[in-house]
Amino acid sequence: MPNAVLNVPAPTNEPVLGYLPGSPEKAALKAEIARQAAEKIEVPLIIGGREIRTGKLDTAVVPHDHKHVLADIHMAGDEEIASAAEAAVKAHGEWSRMPYEHRAAIFLKAAELLAGPWRSKINAATMLNQSKTCHQAEIDAACELIDFFRFNAWYMTQLYEWNQPPIQPHGIWNQVETRPIEGFIFAITPFNFSSIAGNLPSSPAIMGTTAIWKPSHSAQYSGYLIMKLFQEAGLPDGVINFVPGKASRMCEILFANHRFGGIHYTGSTAVFRKIWHNIASNMDKLRDYPRIVGETGGKDYIFAHSSADREALTAAIVRGAFEYQGQKCSAASRCYIAKSVWNDIRDDLVQQTDAIKMGDPADFTNFMGAVIHQDAFDMSKAFIERANASGEADVIAGGDLDDSTGFFVRPTIILTTNPKYESMVEEIFTPIVTIFVYDDDKFEETLKLCDETGEYALTGAIWAQDREAIIQAMDALRYTAGNFYINDKPTGAVVGQQPFGGARASGTNDKAGSWLNLVRWCSPRTIKETFAPPTDYAYPFMQEA
Repeated sequence: MPNAVLNVPAPTNEPVLGYLPGSPEKAALKAEIARQAAEKIEVPLIIGGREIRTGKLDTAVVPHDHKHVLADIHMAGDEEIASAAEAAVKAHGEWSRMPYEHRAAIFLKAAELLAGPWRSKINAATMLNQSKTCHQAEIDAACELIDFFRFNAWYMTQLYEWNQPPIQPHGIWNQVETRPIEGFIFAITPFNFSSIAGNLPSSPAIMGTTAIWKPSHSAQYSGYLIMKLFQEAGLPDGVINFVPGKASRMCEILFANHRFGGIHYTGSTAVFRKIWHNIASNMDKLRDYPRIVGETGGKDYIFAHSSADREALTAAIVRGAFEYQGQKCSAASRCYIAKSVWNDIRDDLVQQTDAIKMGDPADFTNFMGAVIHQDAFDMSKAFIERANASGEADVIAGGDLDDSTGFFVRPTIILTTNPKYESMVEEIFTPIVTIFVYDDDKFEETLKLCDETGEYALTGAIWAQDREAIIQAMDALRYTAGNFYINDKPTGAVVGQQPFGGARASGTNDKAGSWLNLVRWCSPRTIKETFAPPTDYAYPFMQEA
C-alpha cells in the first residue's frame, strides 16, 4: 500500500500455557510427542527453497533415550555450502526491496501459526530432541519464539522511525533509509533454545537481508521443523537457507566469500573469539566490514546477603541451577552465600536437590531430563570426580551419573572452601552448582571476589532484604553481568522486558542503526527486581504424568 503509513500491531508477550491435568494443551502435546516418537524422518538441507539430500548422514537422537533415532540428517559438503551462499545472494535483491510491511506480515503469520497449530509440534520436537520438560519447551520454543517474531516486527518499524533526522532546515527534507546489509548473514545457533535457533536467522531476515542457518548438531531435528514453519508462513525461497553441516568447514568457506555480511551467533565464549579472529583474517577478501553479533557465556552467579529470604533463596538456587539441567546460558553455576544463611538453608537445599525427579520429559512429573550429549555427560563426570578427590571441595548433593539409557546427571551441589576452585571459575553448562560460604562480616570483600574471580557472566543475582546491601551489590557487581536480578533466580529474562546488553567477555557487538551506534560505546545491563519470588521449585504441570 504505497499511500499508507502502516503501524505493526503493538506486541504483547505470549501467555504461557499451564499443561495442567485434564487441559487441552496437555492432551494435544502428549499426542504429538507420541506421534513424533513413533516415526523416523529424513531431514534434508533446504537451499533456495529446494530440499537437497547429500547422502552424508548424521542422526538426531533423543538425549534421554540415546538409542532412539528421531531422524537421519543430510549434511552439507563444500558444494552445498557454496550453493547456499549463491542462493542467499540471489534472493537478496527482491527480498531487500520488499516493503517492510510485507516482511513483517510473514513473521507475524509465523507467530500465529506457532501460537496455534504448530505449538504442539515445535514443543514436542524440542522435548524429544533437546530433552526439555513441557514447561521449558513452552517458555522457549513456543512463547519466546512467538515473542521474537512479534517484537522484532514492531522493533523494525520503531527503528525506521527513530532513525529519522530531527533537524529539517528551511527548504530541506533530510531522510534516512535503513538499508538491509548487502551481503548474507551466517547464523550459527545453539542447542539449548529453539527460540534462539529460530531468531538468529530470522531477525536479520525481517530487516531485509538473507541468511544461511547452521543449526546445532544437537538440535537439527527441531530446527528443521522451525524451517518448515518459515516456509508455511510464506517466506520466499533463499531468504533463509537451512544448512546442517560441520561448523568449522562452513566458517572457512563462508568467511572467505566476498559477499559475507555478518555473523549471528550464540554459544561459547572461546568459539566466538575464534570466529572473530577468523573473520578478521579474511578481511582483505570481503567487500564490506561484516557485522559481528554474538551472545556468549557465562559463569552466572547467585549472591546471598545475610538478610536474604531463606525459603525463596532455596527455591531460586534449585530453579536457577537445575532447570533444563543447568544448560541455559543464564543458569546459576556459582553461589556466594553468607554463613548465617547457609546454616539455615543447607539441609533444606540438599533435601530438595536430592528429591528432584528426573527422567523422560514425556512424564510430566519429572523436573529434569538428560544433558544434551555424551560430551556434556563426560564433562560432568570429570568435574564431579575431581571434586570428590579434591581436598578443597565436597559433593554434598547428587553426583550420580548414568548414561546406559540416556545422558542423565543427577543435580549436583559442590561445596568449596576455595572461591577460585575450578567449578567456581570454569563454564560447566550441566546441572552442577558450586557454593562458597563467606563470613557475614565479609560481604563487601566477597562482592569484590565475585567481581574479580569469574571471567564473565551472562546473568547474576543478589538476594537481600537489606536495601543498603542491594545498593552495594549493584555497584560492586556493575560489570559482572548483562542481566542483573534482585531477589529472583537469574534465568527469567523475557522478550521485550530485559534485552541483554553484554558483560565483559559475554556480550554482543551490534551495529544495527544510528542510535544503536551509541550502544557500541557503552555496556548496558538490565535489572529485574522481583517482589514476591516463589518459595517452591515445583511447577503446577508436575502434578500428573
